Amino acid sequence: MTTETLTATAPRTYEVRTFGCQMNVHDSERLSGTLEAAGYARADGREADIIVINTCAVRENADNKL
Repeated sequence: MTTETLTATAPRTYEVRTFGCQMNVHDSERLSGTLEAAGYARADGREADIIVINTCAVRENADNKL
């Protein structure tokens, strides 16, 4: 197999980095599920084709839900 063939058949990869509250953890899990449904495979750090950084600014209403 050539490098081009391996690249064409290898799944695209992603990593989701989560910063913030507990609600962000849930959102990141949903983002991961969406990416996996689109054919992406989870990878670590520099191995990922895309990196999603999920952050938030805590608002009083969101903080009260926890």
